[in-house]
Amino acid sequence: MTSTTENRNTAVKQNGHNGEGNSREKTYKKTPSSALQGSIQLGIGYAVGNLTSKPERDVLMQDFYVVESVFLPSEGSNLTPAHRYPDFRFKTYAPLAFRYFRELFHIRPDDYLYSLCNEPLIELSNPGASGSLFYVTSDDEFIIKTVQHKEAEFLQKLLPGYYMNLNQNLRTLLPKFYGLYCMQSGGSNIRIVVMNNVLPRSVRMHYKYDLKGSTYKRRASRKEREKSTPTYKDLDFMQDMSDGLFFDAETYNALVKTLQRDCRVLESFKIMDYSLLLGIHNLDIAENENELESFQTASDGKRPGGQKVLYSTALESIQGATKSKESLGTEDVIGGIPAKNNKGERLLLYMAIIDILQSYRFIKKLEHSWKALVYDGDSVSVHRPGFYADRFLKFMNCKVFKKSQCDQSSGGL
Repeated sequence: MTSTTENRNTAVKQNGHNGEGNSREKTYKKTPSSALQGSIQLGIGYAVGNLTSKPERDVLMQDFYVVESVFLPSEGSNLTPAHRYPDFRFKTYAPLAFRYFRELFHIRPDDYLYSLCNEPLIELSNPGASGSLFYVTSDDEFIIKTVQHKEAEFLQKLLPGYYMNLNQNLRTLLPKFYGLYCMQSGGSNIRIVVMNNVLPRSVRMHYKYDLKGSTYKRRASRKEREKSTPTYKDLDFMQDMSDGLFFDAETYNALVKTLQRDCRVLESFKIMDYSLLLGIHNLDIAENENELESFQTASDGKRPGGQKVLYSTALESIQGATKSKESLGTEDVIGGIPAKNNKGERLLLYMAIIDILQSYRFIKKLEHSWKALVYDGDSVSVHRPGFYADRFLKFMNCKVFKKSQCDQSSGGL
């Protein structure tokens, strides 16, 4: 998930995170975060650099199943540089296929390398119960997330269908996957995926929601609410914004159409338990708080001539290339979707469908069965993919997103 939350440097002890004595540094599978970050950057630097020597060609079916591997000893080798981390092996999955995906979104190899390898990665706190580590690049372009073996395996199986879907339609709120890798060291396998960043750090999110269209235990915990930027859930949204969010007709239609198409794709892959991550930036509150600087780029040291990744923002994901930015008067608006609340306040929405690497396997069927015994089965989070998609869409179209009564598609929002 691409999802992002506030920086947190304390060690944690849950779901694969292990605190190391009194150290403040996180570890993941007994690997210190600093070593993991450095190894990831070295491995990706080698993998992408090595890929530049391979000629451009069409992606073939066998390309989805290729795994390339390189050993990077700390003392260096003829192929790899010396480094200060323990020896490790770095695997790159389907390198030609992921190169194709990056090219679809106009991500040049040098931009990809610069973003991921030139500056230290920024560690983010875990927004959910998955136990994953999240990093964001200093230029705000990419999220790096650790994934479990089953998730990585499922993504590999999805790649041919993912390729077909992107070829038919680039307008999607599904995650944009740019790379899948595995770092092996000390007997541990740490798998990571590189994705688009959904919530830019340089724009303050006044509200954040993780929405599934479910009401069973879908309220943020007390611990979550104590965070500086908590992520709320479905029942919280219905309480906070009972009237929903309003769009001009053109934007509403584009958003609903994109969500419908994405949900049908997920249903066809037998995927369920995904969420809509929704960040809300209130322009009127920001102006009152003198936060207009929130539209500035995340880093003053942004590379000269660096290009913005196309189709990676929420607005571009539903419209294609942004049509107009005159209504907000700046080119630094980072792709938010314009909307209003019931008070008429101007909003920018940032959203994506996240956590799609869950298939409706036996364990999920079992989970739904016992939950249904103690609660209304139609309201629990885990459900068969078709029902899940229908309920998700109904909630988004009826409770969350609404067409403005007064159509202001000419720019009134």
